[in-house]
Amino acid sequence: MTDTLKIMLAQLNPTVGDLAGNVARAREARAMAAEAGADLLMFSELFLTGYPPEDLVLKPAFQDDVRAMTQELARETAEYGPALLIGCPWVEGGKLYNAVLLLEGGEVKAARYKHHLPNYGVFDEIRVFHSADLQGPFNFRGVKIGAPICEDIWYPDVVECLEETGAEILLVPNGSPFEAGKHDLRLQHAIKRVTESGLPLVYLNQVGGQDELVFDGSSFVLNKDLSLPSQMPSWREALVMTEWTRGEEGWTCAIGERAAFRDNDEAIYQACVLGLKDYVEKNRFPGVIIGLSGGIDSALTAAMAVDALGPSRVHCVMMPSVYTSEESLSDAAACAKMLGAHLDNISIKEPVAAFGEVLAPHFEGTNTGVTEENIQSRSRGLILMALSNKLGYMVLTTGNKSEVSVGYATLYGDMAGGFNPLKDLYKMQVFALSRWRNANKPEGALGPDGPVMPVTIIDKPPSAELRPDQKDEDSLPPYEALDDILECLVENEMPVDEIVKRGHDLATVKRVEHLLYVAEYKRRQAAPGVKIGRKSFGRDRRYPITNGYRDADP
Repeated sequence: MTDTLKIMLAQLNPTVGDLAGNVARAREARAMAAEAGADLLMFSELFLTGYPPEDLVLKPAFQDDVRAMTQELARETAEYGPALLIGCPWVEGGKLYNAVLLLEGGEVKAARYKHHLPNYGVFDEIRVFHSADLQGPFNFRGVKIGAPICEDIWYPDVVECLEETGAEILLVPNGSPFEAGKHDLRLQHAIKRVTESGLPLVYLNQVGGQDELVFDGSSFVLNKDLSLPSQMPSWREALVMTEWTRGEEGWTCAIGERAAFRDNDEAIYQACVLGLKDYVEKNRFPGVIIGLSGGIDSALTAAMAVDALGPSRVHCVMMPSVYTSEESLSDAAACAKMLGAHLDNISIKEPVAAFGEVLAPHFEGTNTGVTEENIQSRSRGLILMALSNKLGYMVLTTGNKSEVSVGYATLYGDMAGGFNPLKDLYKMQVFALSRWRNANKPEGALGPDGPVMPVTIIDKPPSAELRPDQKDEDSLPPYEALDDILECLVENEMPVDEIVKRGHDLATVKRVEHLLYVAEYKRRQAAPGVKIGRKSFGRDRRYPITNGYRDADP
């Protein structure tokens, strides 16, 4: 039995499916923990495979490789250094569990399995894992450690069982994706479990991007008196040593690093940048291509890309048409110069004219309209995809959530591309983040210290510039009203009559609801993008394409 413990927390960025790479990261962290004198090195949920592994975890060969690598790691603990508390999928008795394993003394000394499997929003663990019965703590050098896994602390029963069976410290590995305002919710659940059990708690979260999800880290420690001795940083990897002492009233963690936490525009911007960075780098793209129009959406996308990857890996393309204003041309050029990014200018006048000539016999007798506007957008999409194929760079799409919600985007045109960092940002958030980034440079950003776009881009009325003097508000409500209606419909699932009571016109609400429903087929074909809010399209909100329902009039 010991009265002191040194537990190192590894807030790292694993890659889903990269078993060899994740094991190498674990070994590297263990070497550092050994040098620092740690007794135990703790990793996040399913660290060995990366989280979430989705249906990859059902592949028998994958399960066998995970087991073999875990046992190899376990054997290494017989030689030197700290024990490991590591998350991985684990087959036991023919059942696949979301597990956390204690590797000590050359073997898998203990295994604990997740009881509460989330099956809502972005989570679908019931699909792949078996729910375990309630379990007691394991013994580590005379200390009884409880290891509830992520969702297990969102309910009282798992921690209650651990407390009743003698647990002294709660070590909680997590794979909790970022969502605006979520940190306070995590902290509230942790406080409830500490208050109920009287046990100190370590909340260790993953960091990094995985497809649409981004993990912010933001790990922390709570003592039994609800003090916060350790708050780990957000948006970056960290190895933090925590030092524990047993007293008359149980275990206490000494005060250590307490990083500042900001859950505001900075957090949302960092989420978009990290999600974009990891999508590009984990999928091994050399860089990205962006259609830089002189508008705010493409400017913010370019700023995020430069902050994520550096200016040398961002290739911007201005593609003017006969309707492109001189202001847009100068704004795009100024934005690229401020960011230090390469800018090409490729006119679409000739290809649009060629399409018009080819299609003229078939369009005879019809009026010019949306079809001709979409040909412009699709000409730009063709140019960007051709450059992508030739250079190997991935095209970023730039549509915000307001536009994607109501179908104000062109399939195979401005929707063509591999990733969209703005996908879960409403238009008013785009304005707010653009102003924020012009005044601030986030930690770790590779872009310029000063402003990243001309103020004229932020101030001018949004326009697709697909016809003379076009403005977005010609066919859409003002974005302040549109975003509020969409937030009511998408994030909160509010009925029409309640939205009208907020001061919106009934006909406008009904029209927006209709546009939202009929654009579902477009969203099914949209590029993935970073989840920011509670109801991102695709992962959280899954509506049928064929849908005859409309809310009744109030």
